[in-house]
Amino acid sequence: GEGEPILILHGLFGSLDNWQTIGKKLAETHLVYLVDLRNHGKSPHSDSFSYLEMAADVAELIEDENLNKVSLIGHSMGGKTAMTFAVEYPHLLSKLIVVDIAPKKYPPHHSEIIEALYSLDLSTISSRREADQIMKEKMPVDGTRLFLLKNLARKSEGGYSWKMNLDMLSKNIEEVIDITEIPFPINIPTLFIRGGSSNYILDSDFETIETYFPDFEIETIENAGHWVHAEKPAELLELVQEFID
Repeated sequence: GEGEPILILHGLFGSLDNWQTIGKKLAETHLVYLVDLRNHGKSPHSDSFSYLEMAADVAELIEDENLNKVSLIGHSMGGKTAMTFAVEYPHLLSKLIVVDIAPKKYPPHHSEIIEALYSLDLSTISSRREADQIMKEKMPVDGTRLFLLKNLARKSEGGYSWKMNLDMLSKNIEEVIDITEIPFPINIPTLFIRGGSSNYILDSDFETIETYFPDFEIETIENAGHWVHAEKPAELLELVQEFID
């Protein structure tokens, strides 16, 4: 499309593939970029990992593509990257959409996922089906497990590897749950979308959100958990289109 550019940033252990359905619909009227953040998907692996660096990566992409102002959508870790981008590069941003994450530090809560991922010996598995069966012992929830297994890539010489930089992500998990300092209010129109069944954005977070993002709206999609875009894509798409257009 020819409308204002939209960049979409995925969450931890995700990739741009997670947003294909919504991205294609938005691309009917807008120029849409689905982004693999560093250490994820097909983007380069790095020895360093922080929200400031990921925000700088996004700014470099915008510059390389000769874009002016963009709308930025970020889910979870991508949402924190988007908020950091709003602090560092407000001149490049027209609207901000943050999906199911608040501007706060979260308690550690990824140990079960990391343990499940490391339960796979990639040097021995012969199929995705086998990987699924092994991971099921540690990660019985089908949706979460299948989401994580999208990170498996078949190697040309045989066997599998992780698309994501698992070692770097697990070592820097404190960086993921933390939040870059927001030293002043961000006066950019901002929409927060939360899942009604998720506990990532609580009613008690509204005051903090208003402090940092005074020009804000909050919408709740009922019967959706943390992966709002996967569970209720039509409802999320409607909110995004209304806000951007």
